[in-house]
Amino acid sequence: MNKTRLLLNSCLLSLLSVLAGCANGRGHSLPYDAWFLGFGAPSDMEVWIETADVVDIQGRVFRQAMSGTAAIQTPPDNRGNPRGWPKRPGIGAGKLVLGADLPQVIYVNWQSLVEPQTYEAYIEIPEETRQLMLKPERAYCPDGKWTTDYRNFLTIGLAPGGIAKVWVQGPCLEAIEVTRVVGKVDPRGPYLGRSGGRYRPLRDISKAYVEKFGVPYGSW
Repeated sequence: MNKTRLLLNSCLLSLLSVLAGCANGRGHSLPYDAWFLGFGAPSDMEVWIETADVVDIQGRVFRQAMSGTAAIQTPPDNRGNPRGWPKRPGIGAGKLVLGADLPQVIYVNWQSLVEPQTYEAYIEIPEETRQLMLKPERAYCPDGKWTTDYRNFLTIGLAPGGIAKVWVQGPCLEAIEVTRVVGKVDPRGPYLGRSGGRYRPLRDISKAYVEKFGVPYGSW
């Protein structure tokens, strides 16, 4: 068991008592109310997030900070292009992590539905990224106005093969790549082993793409 796993598991066991306090929106010194945790996936490469748990720099745990479907495009007639990542990723589907300080570790457990396979990854957020999240910058917004903006959106792209790629960005500030992690197969399988190995169904439109073109491993 590596150091990161020990950190998260220790927090999960010993800090449950502070979760009620985390939920009330207090306990941080950020220059904004909360930061956003979002998830996306390459076109047609559908993902179901079992859980995304956050450990902040104060050692507090925020379980189920995000779960459910990652943002994805599924154009008709096999017109999607899942290879690689966009130069300007969207913020993804997600939630504000209310009450959290800056992120230290993010644990993600997800189903890659096109394979299908279940993965887990421990993503350590570098100190340089946290400094970017605190730095105010003048920015020109799409509405034609200048503002002082922060990179308070943390976006994670999940791809087949257990790939997790992270960006930090702001409403009016460009995305900066943070890190890339290759997760491990979770031997418990989907739903923490409680579904008898049954995955969520892949939509017909994505199934048709994969049957025709396959999964572009190595492009992420």
